Amino acid sequence: MSGRARLALCAYAATLLASGALIPLVEGVGWLVQAAVLLGVQSGVGALARRVPLARTLTIGVQTLVTLLLLTLVFVRDHALFGVVPGPGALMRLGELLVAGGEDVGTYAIPAPMTDGIKLMVVGGVLLIGLAVDALAVTFRSAAPAGLPLLALYSVAAGLSDGGASWLWFLLAASGYLLLLLAEGRDRLSQWGRVFGGATRNSGGLADGLAGVSGGSSPVRTGRRIGVFALGIALVAPLALPALDSGLLGGDGPGTGRGSGGGTISAVNPLVSLQNNLNQPDNREVMTYRSNIEDPQSLYLRILALDEFNGSEWRSSTRRLTDVPDRLPQPTGLGRDVSVTEVRTNISASRSYQQTYLPLPYPASEVRVGGRWRYEPEGRTLVGDDGQTTRGASYEVGSLVVEPTADQLAAAGAPPQELVREYTQVPGSLPKVVAETAEQVTEGASNAYEQAVKLQDWFASDGGFTYDTTVTSGTGSSAIARFLRDKEGFCVHFSFSMAAMARTLGIPARVAVGFTPGTMKADGAVSVGLRDAHAWPELYFEGVGWTRFEPTPSRGSTPSWTRPEVPTDSASDVAEPSADTSDEPSAAPSADDSCPPQLRQEGGCGPSQEPGAALPTDRGTPAGTVLLVILAAVLVLVLPLSPLLWRTRRRNRRLGSGGRTPADAAARTLAAWREVTDTAWDHGIAPDGSLTPRKAAARIVRLGRLDTTAAEAVHRIASSVEQVLYAPEPRPASGLAEDVSAVRTGLRASADRGTRLRAALLPRSSVRVVWALTERRTALGERWAGRRGAGRWTARLRRLTRQHG
Repeated sequence: MSGRARLALCAYAATLLASGALIPLVEGVGWLVQAAVLLGVQSGVGALARRVPLARTLTIGVQTLVTLLLLTLVFVRDHALFGVVPGPGALMRLGELLVAGGEDVGTYAIPAPMTDGIKLMVVGGVLLIGLAVDALAVTFRSAAPAGLPLLALYSVAAGLSDGGASWLWFLLAASGYLLLLLAEGRDRLSQWGRVFGGATRNSGGLADGLAGVSGGSSPVRTGRRIGVFALGIALVAPLALPALDSGLLGGDGPGTGRGSGGGTISAVNPLVSLQNNLNQPDNREVMTYRSNIEDPQSLYLRILALDEFNGSEWRSSTRRLTDVPDRLPQPTGLGRDVSVTEVRTNISASRSYQQTYLPLPYPASEVRVGGRWRYEPEGRTLVGDDGQTTRGASYEVGSLVVEPTADQLAAAGAPPQELVREYTQVPGSLPKVVAETAEQVTEGASNAYEQAVKLQDWFASDGGFTYDTTVTSGTGSSAIARFLRDKEGFCVHFSFSMAAMARTLGIPARVAVGFTPGTMKADGAVSVGLRDAHAWPELYFEGVGWTRFEPTPSRGSTPSWTRPEVPTDSASDVAEPSADTSDEPSAAPSADDSCPPQLRQEGGCGPSQEPGAALPTDRGTPAGTVLLVILAAVLVLVLPLSPLLWRTRRRNRRLGSGGRTPADAAARTLAAWREVTDTAWDHGIAPDGSLTPRKAAARIVRLGRLDTTAAEAVHRIASSVEQVLYAPEPRPASGLAEDVSAVRTGLRASADRGTRLRAALLPRSSVRVVWALTERRTALGERWAGRRGAGRWTARLRRLTRQHG
């Protein structure tokens, strides 16, 4: 491998290692794999351009153009010519995504959901840093200044993480930079010939390029020692000096103001960190309430409505606020012939729940609350004024239980034109597939009500969707199109997609955010936890008003007015309100995302002035080598994490199955039991297929040394499995995902650090992949052997036919 090829490979590796500092800032690591592939293409183009050879400025220009084409292909292909050529529309869309990403960075807590805007900023930033490092270290042959963009990348990540950057990310970034310096030193030294005794050339590839020359006095070996020593000092010094305990490597340090009791929900936007909260094991209580409502499962606590869709996100419109009236006005569009019952609810918010909007049953008719609150009439919400929040608030709410019939909704008249104009707007960036799918799903419907019910049923049961909280978050146009294609997501995807599709059909729609009814306690009160956070669509029907629908499978409760023809066994179809969740995010970070400073262009610093240099003979990196480097980099990133990724995917598949039929409930129960046995296996408790579920649960409790909460969760799941396997009419179980999370938490708490680390990175249950591949290989072998046997009999028959023909 030539010296310049080694430099290109080391520049690629250094950028990728430094990019690891961005991992704690966002959810998921799929963006890093994508960035690695795009960065490899960018580096490969530079290697080919230098091999031609092109002028240095032209090489950088070609790489910049290819980078723009790659970003266009990945993020805005629907707006580009032939899917890759960036026209004015594509460039405008890229600008919109960058603006939306900047707003998301300032809105979401760490780790932020991977919205389209944030993903463009992260992946695009890595490509820009990679271009700068490649230009400085390889094109201009000056690796030392290439440390500036690498340092900028790490510094931005450390600053956004509020000092929480791990020493591991610093070690990786620094190691990448040292790797680049050593490769350049080896390349420069090799051009002097055998100046220092013992220097030899051998073909050891990259390892040879970094091994230096033989002999104990090798300058390269000395440089390695100096680099390792300096890196050690950088890691140890902040720990030894009190003044540096919150420096470049982060750490809490003095005065961070963060205790051990967890944060509070303080963001204005209730969607902040929703996806992260859905995967939290701790269902902390945020409020309790008592109500005289007959059906507690219909009492959703609504925070606010998101009524504006700009293509990048759904958000709440800016509206006029007034003083809270003694009696709230009649809900918009509600007629006198609709059945209405007024109920009273007393709510107490915990001190850990700090939200600007006051959760209320919808539609509220009267609110008695202390503090500084203002009223927003259009959304019928109460907003804190001058720093007022829900922290520790106790208040009483009178609300209306509106119970329209299917006939009343079907006979609803045309809504006012002003309302239609505002609540049926969709952005021009919304892909055509959204409207086309809405037309296909609602084909045959004779009115808006039937269209809404068809949409809800398609999402909840008929369309084959899967509830999965690991899917990339996002509420924009591209996120909706991706959700309709992949059919995997959580409540945000279901509610926003149904609202957007309803708008394309001319039905006024918006999205409500709040909490599902919660869980009844022994004293008659209802507890609402973090996992009860939810989002659902509201559609407008004249004579009824804004009406709730529930498209998310296995979450919330299906409204009675969406089931005009309920079968006799429909009671089992209504899922218990197991709730999608919302853990409390920490206070929103003061994220001012900034690209690295403009790099000073270095020129005339190549090694051609060195005696004995032979740069003109360097023909660059062969194309085959570039492709192999890209493939190797992807394998190095993916293979070590493949057991972890497979196990995480398997867990979410098992706990996220959708549907409300009895068969779906049985499948969820058995999948939860398989997840418990595999989790125990990962922590050293091998499964025993000879035991009954009850005895297997007792064995897991005993060997896993589970506490009371986890032990009760195991036995509940085992009892549900026995119901599914042996009961004549199995009863659907609720709270399976929460019980599995409790068991996993209990096993982790009782295990030592080594067991926990192996269970996460190298789970024992991942051997099932090997078993499955072995079985498939055996089946294919048997099938092939059968075909060969059939071929031999066919050949014999042909020979006999020819002999006697």
